[in-house]
Amino acid sequence: MQGGGGSMSENQFAAIDEQKLQSFHVRAMLVTGLGVFCDGYDLSAIALVLRPVLHSYGIEKMTNLQAGALSATALLGSIVGALIFGQLAQKGRKRVYGIDALILGVAALAQAFMPSLTWLIACRFILGIGVGGDYVLSPVIMAEHANRADRGKTLGLGFGTMWPIGALAAAVFKLLLDSFHVPPDLVWKIVLAAGAVPALGVMYFRRSMPESARFLAKLAADKAQATEVMREVGGANAQAPDADTRPFGQVFALHWRHIFAAALLWLMYDLVVYASILFGPNLIAENLHIPSSIFQIESELLFVIPASVLGSWFLIDRLGRKPIQVWGFVLGAVVLVAFAILRSQFANLALLAFFVYGLFNIALTGPGLVSGAGIYGVELAPTRIRSVAQSITVIGGRIGAALSGFVFPVVQGQIGFVGAMWGLAGLSLAGGVLSLLLVPETSSRSLEEINLEHVPVAKVAA
Repeated sequence: MQGGGGSMSENQFAAIDEQKLQSFHVRAMLVTGLGVFCDGYDLSAIALVLRPVLHSYGIEKMTNLQAGALSATALLGSIVGALIFGQLAQKGRKRVYGIDALILGVAALAQAFMPSLTWLIACRFILGIGVGGDYVLSPVIMAEHANRADRGKTLGLGFGTMWPIGALAAAVFKLLLDSFHVPPDLVWKIVLAAGAVPALGVMYFRRSMPESARFLAKLAADKAQATEVMREVGGANAQAPDADTRPFGQVFALHWRHIFAAALLWLMYDLVVYASILFGPNLIAENLHIPSSIFQIESELLFVIPASVLGSWFLIDRLGRKPIQVWGFVLGAVVLVAFAILRSQFANLALLAFFVYGLFNIALTGPGLVSGAGIYGVELAPTRIRSVAQSITVIGGRIGAALSGFVFPVVQGQIGFVGAMWGLAGLSLAGGVLSLLLVPETSSRSLEEINLEHVPVAKVAA
């Protein structure tokens, strides 16, 4: 069969798809996931050390402009990074893989030497470029190397789980420095700069990973090298398929609906998950009379990380992407309604509030492992356009995060805390409905089958 660019068999990459989970997949998961670990560390660390940062710069209270800039610049940088690396990866995944980590590492280290808050804000914009690049490259590379049966597991563990582990590491590291009575003006510099260690440390391993066989075959038209990689990864007598020579615009026109649906779902997830910031450390930690860093450690260890590991290992491939995403959104809405109803009781029953907060985090783990880990962006687009498609979904998520940071505080000021909870519950329910309607189930299917790459173009268009 012809798919606009050569022979297309039923399973073009069977040598990779039909492999059992092996050491190569684990190594790839760790190498790609360490970038997301850095993202979780860097984006969480600034909130933990904000007060000593301001004190160090002689600022008693930030203006609204400064606060918005400090929280938004990394997000804006990640949008720029996603755009840049989405395009660059069309010329080669491995060619640019490691540059994102280099940007992350250098910018993280440079934060400790910034002479003013304005310079720190600018530095975090550059750090965001590395974050955006990694959000594009790492899921694409992991998905293209993964076997069919365990693709969700490796993406979920590598991205959905590594992010909270990075956030946990930031909180534990700060707590450790505090326990040794390190001066606060030095603590924030060490905490922020330490994000460079895993980022720079992983660069060698990223450069040593083989180029994706799917990229080599479909985009680079290097069948010989693609076959060699397939045999190295798959351990079988493989033969790479022909290149996909269809025009980019033609392929994008066939898949744009699913791509923008994936972006919308990531946006919805980031909007809803902001509730954990809205009623988490700011309310519950105070009622429990514990520091926010302790609260974050307890939340990650008791709820987020166990739910992510169990969901990745047992559910995302066996139960499927859609069920855990849909039910996660729906249960998240139920918990938010419960929080709104019980709000008046939480001042006296702080442990009950902590338990409800934990249920919310467990529920949102479902969409966090799917949309929040970028799975739909890489699974719902063929190799010909995959990195650009992933950049679009990343931008959707970053827009959601930015809106959550700027819009919800205003909304809460207008309609109150309880009203904001009801609004978030409505958004969470809408996320479940949209997940049910807009995207297909992708688990246990090859990337080529999902995207109908084995079907002639005329039939796909029809």
